[in-house]
Amino acid sequence: MGLEPLTDAFGRVHRSLRLSVTDRCNLRCRYCMPAEGMAWLGRDELLDADELARLVALFARLGVTDVRVTGGEPLVRPGIAEIVARVKGTPGIREVSITTNGVLLAGQVDELMAAGLDRVNVSVDSLDPERFAQITRRRDLDRVLEGLAACEAHERLRPIKVNAVVLRGISEPDVLPLAELARRRPYVVRFIEAMPLDASREWTREHVMTGQELRAMIHARWPLEPLERERPAAPATQFVSSVTEPFCQQCDRLRVTADGMLRTCLFATDETDLRGPLRAGADDAALERMVRGAVLGKHAGHAIGTEGWTYRGRPMSMIGG
Repeated sequence: MGLEPLTDAFGRVHRSLRLSVTDRCNLRCRYCMPAEGMAWLGRDELLDADELARLVALFARLGVTDVRVTGGEPLVRPGIAEIVARVKGTPGIREVSITTNGVLLAGQVDELMAAGLDRVNVSVDSLDPERFAQITRRRDLDRVLEGLAACEAHERLRPIKVNAVVLRGISEPDVLPLAELARRRPYVVRFIEAMPLDASREWTREHVMTGQELRAMIHARWPLEPLERERPAAPATQFVSSVTEPFCQQCDRLRVTADGMLRTCLFATDETDLRGPLRAGADDAALERMVRGAVLGKHAGHAIGTEGWTYRGRPMSMIGG
């Protein structure tokens, strides 16, 4: 029997959990990581498969129905298919998805599907090999495209979501080719504003191409029309404008980092330690109190638009997208 849902002080009910399984990644995207010098979490700092499964079961009893497995790059985590299977097998979990850069996807998607994976989000910031290498600092575009092709063989994954972070001064030539991808392949392409979550702390507002600008660029070539939610399988172009058009009032997401910290907002600077109590023998009632307390303290919004706002928290690779 389920418990009372996770509701914050503003009446938002939380049904979605982003579950990071590693902080490591095989790319070095400039909006996320430096070219070198990242300090990785030690193996003993990561939640193991049993700890991940226990937390997912707790969140499911508290009303979470959707889990997105993230990283870093989740496909570099040993035993990722087993983790997906255990999450999918948790009573109350309706959908399990994964966010990946796609580099290792072709060789793993069949096993992930057998484990119960329902959806996939693949990060592809450019279809041009040179710009892809400029952004990611790796020459792996062919492997990513192979991963997307492998996903197309699985009907259950459709529509496949493609995420593209847009960087002013670099990404403008990529916008229309990526938008066209949604017209000719079974993909939903989502353009994402550059966010202040890079490890090198080089982000400025000048890097942000706004959702409004992106819509205007695409609309000038292909007039955009809103799609009804009743047509989830229809090809689409979407915009994630977290910086200029935040959707905090509708946020139903929570995040657990790879080292077991609960975050109630992607841009939060405070975290609730679940790993420590978990390993110290805390029972589910104690963990529930911690989770509910954290959710109750969730802020109304991330306040990026506030004058003088700066982010001092952990970078994206250590949070989980």
